[in-house]
Amino acid sequence: MTTTHVLDDYYLAITLLISVAYQLFFFCIAFGFKFDKVTDFAGGTNFVLLAIITLALSGTHHARQIVASLFIMVWGARLSAFLLFRILKTGKDDRFDDKRDKFFSFLGFWIFQMLWVWTVSLPVTILNSPNVTRFHQPHFGRATDIIGVIGFAIGMIFESVSDVQKYRFKNSEEAKQPGAICDVGFFKVSRHPNYFGEILIQFSIFMIAVTPASAHYVRGGAYHALYASMLGAWFLTLLLMFVSGLPLQERPGAKKRYEKGVGWPEYATYLHRTPILIPFFPSLYARMPVFLKRTVFLEFPMYVFDPAKHSD
Repeated sequence: MTTTHVLDDYYLAITLLISVAYQLFFFCIAFGFKFDKVTDFAGGTNFVLLAIITLALSGTHHARQIVASLFIMVWGARLSAFLLFRILKTGKDDRFDDKRDKFFSFLGFWIFQMLWVWTVSLPVTILNSPNVTRFHQPHFGRATDIIGVIGFAIGMIFESVSDVQKYRFKNSEEAKQPGAICDVGFFKVSRHPNYFGEILIQFSIFMIAVTPASAHYVRGGAYHALYASMLGAWFLTLLLMFVSGLPLQERPGAKKRYEKGVGWPEYATYLHRTPILIPFFPSLYARMPVFLKRTVFLEFPMYVFDPAKHSD
């Protein structure tokens, strides 16, 4: 098979156009019928669609391309399936209560989702593009490949298992008790093990995709493009750490518990013993100096709730 050139030699334009069209299609359904059940499904399956199309257009099926494409497909399919199952059970998504009837506010979310999918897909998109596949690929199995495969496996276990653990906890009798804390399974060693897994997955896929550049098989613009595709993993990391993930859950969640006055001492102990993101032993983390928690374990002051400063 021969490589198909479409719009540009890195497949950036075609993948962006596909993402825009795919998300607008589901946006019309969601806005027209006030239907929350397709929103996250559209995001996860978009990754699968882009990986399949770019791999098919590439005309070459090197082991590295297949592995990287398959990994992002597995991740996207698992994520969309779980979120679809969860929304079918809950019935609606509370995130859109103030946007569902407002055209431009609701559309803004979908535009952001387009950019999220396109950006996070960059390592696979560029790896499958004509400007990279024209170079000879190194044998799959180098150190970065092995690290990437191991990292992906660990990330998938953390993300998928913790999603199930949290879902089961929320639907348990224990969760109905005032001040209940989700400290089951992976939540014993990380307050957000699903985020840790998701970040690890994306950096692992990047490591696999960038091997031809790091091994000096790929030269010129393709070399720089592969390294630049790290933007996808960093975009997702910054999104979870500073925009829509931890900032919306950490301090606001602690503030809510404190002001309700139910189970706050127990929750404060949980915060003290459990890392915010990177898994670690609770007994050791509890004795760790604050400086190390703020630097090595990324528990930045913006996440910390101080009753004297932040409570009403």
